[in-house]
Amino acid sequence: MNPNRSRKGFYLLVAAVALMGLGHTVYRHLYFDIPLVPDQPNVLWNIEAKVEFVARGSEVEVRLARPPQQPGFTRISESGASLGYGLSLRDDPYLQAVWTKRAARGQQQLYFRTQFMASQLPWTDDHIVPPPEVDPELLEEPYATAAEALLDDAWSRSSSPESMARQLIDTLTSELPDQNAQLLIDGYSDLSLAELVARLLTLRGIPAAAVDALILEDGRRRQTLKPFLSVWTKSDQVIFPLQLDKDDMGRPYIIWQGSDGSVLDVLGGGRSIVTFSMVRAENSAFGTLALSSDARRSWWDFSIYSLPIEEQAMFKTILLLPIGALIVCILRILIGIRTSGTFMPVLIALALIQTTLLTGLIGFLLVVGAGLLIRGLMSRLHLLLVARITVVIIVVIGIIAFFTVFSYQVGLTEGLKITLFPMIILSWTVERMSVLWEEEGAHEVLVQGGGSLATAVLAYLAMTNPWVQHWTFNYMGLQLVVLALVMWIGNYNGYRLTELIRFRAMFEK
Repeated sequence: MNPNRSRKGFYLLVAAVALMGLGHTVYRHLYFDIPLVPDQPNVLWNIEAKVEFVARGSEVEVRLARPPQQPGFTRISESGASLGYGLSLRDDPYLQAVWTKRAARGQQQLYFRTQFMASQLPWTDDHIVPPPEVDPELLEEPYATAAEALLDDAWSRSSSPESMARQLIDTLTSELPDQNAQLLIDGYSDLSLAELVARLLTLRGIPAAAVDALILEDGRRRQTLKPFLSVWTKSDQVIFPLQLDKDDMGRPYIIWQGSDGSVLDVLGGGRSIVTFSMVRAENSAFGTLALSSDARRSWWDFSIYSLPIEEQAMFKTILLLPIGALIVCILRILIGIRTSGTFMPVLIALALIQTTLLTGLIGFLLVVGAGLLIRGLMSRLHLLLVARITVVIIVVIGIIAFFTVFSYQVGLTEGLKITLFPMIILSWTVERMSVLWEEEGAHEVLVQGGGSLATAVLAYLAMTNPWVQHWTFNYMGLQLVVLALVMWIGNYNGYRLTELIRFRAMFEK
């Protein structure tokens, strides 16, 4: 067989794959008007609520609250998915999605999907949810006296319902709350801060309620609503985000349940739960309508948008793996960097995405270093491979638990993220490094370990780049371009960059 002809066919195949991917990318950009730049003004949030419950075999009616129109967002669409259920979107008296079925038994799953576009619209009358009727719930003694003292103090230091709410929040969240505040906190420990402040405000005739909000973060799955405080003035509605985690501070949020009523009611079933998944995307309004139109959809319009939001959030991470693998191919084949395991750096990079770079690197080095020390002490036991790996897994879990508790005790909350590292990855890394130490020595461990970390960091930087994340999720055709690049790199059989440096004296002669 003619080798030139074989190589020519290979390059034609690579070119065909790359052109197909580029063609699909150009098509989606022109036909759906999907922006090539990730920071376009039209930011879309695709949100999916997943309702799970166990039906008892009788009639079923499920009511799920729907988010109202609100400042900062424009609702684009609402829809539901449920096999065999009827669905109606009701606006009176509450915004609800209602599923009904004559008879159902066993585990059930219902989906409600909505799409919001970020906007800069101010509050309008349509955005303000009518305040609930003020019906103060009288408190028992000694809580009534403590509440009155607390309200009198907040009233004297405020000038409006909004400022009074802020005074109460500051008092109840103080590091050293006074006697009255501590009594109420302890006596109503079953209430959230938002519910407690709302109850106190209603004692003075101020309309207030704990509303349920969804924190928006790209790619999050199985999230729950968090209680916020809503206070109504004569012409406005003020929202107070309360008791947010450090990571949630400053993130956008959507009020999901903005008035009285429950988030989820299930008649004819039990053990109900609702969780939320979300994906951030950049689209034009035309592109949004085009992607939601089944009449215009064909196999050439293949995209992740057709999947449920929970799966979209999962694929948003999965689609970054080929980018990490491409980085590994470039560094190993063209540059010649040695790593511990072929694609172990990509898995480490995925863990770094969850933990942040600095925290992940410190945690990885601490766990692997301690694991290597203990693994060296255990090498004298001469265990079989399966038993040895099992022991290493147990030891790694113990090390992670120790570092997590220690970091929390000293106030380093970032150390809690070390639990996001996959145990099996750390265990195999410790085992591989220890075997390499025994066979090749400490120098080879440093070379391969350093190469793995350097590759993982570069893969992390590529996979967390906003442009890369935007392109991989919105343009599936670019996966074919990455495939073509990997095929082209895989056919390279020349000198690696490190080999050229190593043998440069030979070329100088």
